[in-house]
Amino acid sequence: MDYSITDTLWVFLAAILVFFMNLGFASVEAGFARSKNTVNILSKNFIVFAISSLGFILLGWGLMFGGTGGFVGTSHLWVLGNADLSFYDNTLTSAVPFWGKFFFELVFCGTAATIVSGAVAERVKYVSFIIFSFILTLLIYPIIGHWIWGGGWLAQIGFKDFAGDTVVHSLGGWSALSGALILGPRIGKYDKNGKPRAIPGHNMSLAVIGLFVLWLGWFGFNPGSTLTFQNPSDVMHILMTTNSSAIMAVLTSTITAWIVIGKPDLGMTVNGCLAGLVGITASCAYVTVGASMIIGAIAGVIVVFAVGFFDKLHIDDPVGACAVHLCNGVLGTVAVGLFSCRGVTTLSTENGLFYGGGFHLLGVELLGIVAVGAFSFFASFAVWQILKHTIGIRVTKEEELQGLDIGEHGNVAYPDFAPATATAFNTEIDDDDERKFGSGKIAAAIGGSTPADLKKAAGAEASVQEAVPVTRVERAGAKITKVSIVANQTRFAELEDALENIGITGMTVTNVFGHGMQKGHSTYFRGVPVETRLLPKIKLDVVICKVSSEELIDTVQKVLYTGRYGDGKIFLYDVEDVVKIRTGEHGYDALQDDPGAQDD
Repeated sequence: MDYSITDTLWVFLAAILVFFMNLGFASVEAGFARSKNTVNILSKNFIVFAISSLGFILLGWGLMFGGTGGFVGTSHLWVLGNADLSFYDNTLTSAVPFWGKFFFELVFCGTAATIVSGAVAERVKYVSFIIFSFILTLLIYPIIGHWIWGGGWLAQIGFKDFAGDTVVHSLGGWSALSGALILGPRIGKYDKNGKPRAIPGHNMSLAVIGLFVLWLGWFGFNPGSTLTFQNPSDVMHILMTTNSSAIMAVLTSTITAWIVIGKPDLGMTVNGCLAGLVGITASCAYVTVGASMIIGAIAGVIVVFAVGFFDKLHIDDPVGACAVHLCNGVLGTVAVGLFSCRGVTTLSTENGLFYGGGFHLLGVELLGIVAVGAFSFFASFAVWQILKHTIGIRVTKEEELQGLDIGEHGNVAYPDFAPATATAFNTEIDDDDERKFGSGKIAAAIGGSTPADLKKAAGAEASVQEAVPVTRVERAGAKITKVSIVANQTRFAELEDALENIGITGMTVTNVFGHGMQKGHSTYFRGVPVETRLLPKIKLDVVICKVSSEELIDTVQKVLYTGRYGDGKIFLYDVEDVVKIRTGEHGYDALQDDPGAQDD
């Protein structure tokens, strides 16, 4: 059979660009997550492509393209080991060899599975995610793909999804949503009143690098879906609509975040760009460049509000996968029914509502959205539930607090750096925040009594008139003790609360490394044990005078004791004197801001 070298090279290049998007997804997800889960996230993004490749070659391709039955392919299902693949000569295109077409569709399948990873990050069991990804790519994705790209019932009624807003992004988004719902939010994501709390990613540089990799990959994702370079004008048009939608979404998401949040949040801009790329995927070959800019502008606004919307529903999605892929996958599919313009490319044969085509195409697109959403959500939901009630889908509380890198893999991503404590000091405090650093109760320790005073204390020095008045009550001979507590980072919140309950509200917290005689956890690098492991710890320093050493030690032991190695240590030192810089007071009085105050 004669093949087109030009078309084959074009599909080859496009497939490689889409494959390269795996690096982008891994980088964005790792950057948006905490450092203690980096190895787990990178490993998931590695293995998801391997497992999706296995599922798709075993059965996925056959179910997707094995005949034109309404629900699923039923002919020539097994391509592995089949010497005669002539049945698929005319599938998609006859100008490209079978395995070229197969690999191109394979990388799309892998993308759908990768979307799920971000929404369930930082708490899903590694083995459960692997099994779910295998079932998704073996059965769920191929069925949806058959409906739309394999000659199934949606294709037969005229449903259009050029490059995969519904087949890839919406499917991945619905599967991610079901997983996030069943898993529940990460520990600490919501306060005692149900208010969402930010859990910042550890590396925005990595996230932005990942974004640019994905942006580049999309130039294979959308233009490559032509599967031919015989009409260069079509390819270049799709290239331009794809980029135009992205740049408009960057602008509108930045502006919207600036208005809603008060700052041009970088994370929202990253998600905005991805939203614009997703939003144009279905219609990139059917709309004008101007229309693509409108679609991108809308996508950039939607993603900002969608992130907050899912947070309010207590659907914890660390990277915004549902907001980006689900919401804008739906938007992009609707856009086909609204903005399609006949003749804008040789691939566009029908007008949408805004171009005089009436409601027919829009109605078909809406029907497809509902059908695919229902099937993919409930099928994925069923798989997650089966896994939950058999092998479980969520790591233990201890593993989640410590980080999945240690608990699931026995590795650390940054062995030479101490991760920042999640409860770092912050002057932007509200009454619901459970972290007491920066709260009104600790404000006295830095010269204020309210959050506003904290901001003032962090800024310019106060004038004499503004300085906090001090009543001097000299008390000689009081014993002053400095206490240093070295403990596991995961116990910090409980320890902080316990110390406050006995009247200690001021402390200095430092991230440190260390190990005892047991030399820390058993971690590995390339299978070789790392025997001397400097573990990340926190060191709390407090100075006490009114609170007795015995009471402090008893309180700390009750909080930190587990009976295992690594509970921590307490060091006590006699203090010769303490001088408060602001007032010049010494000793006991330097630890107070008024005669009735507790220990600083």
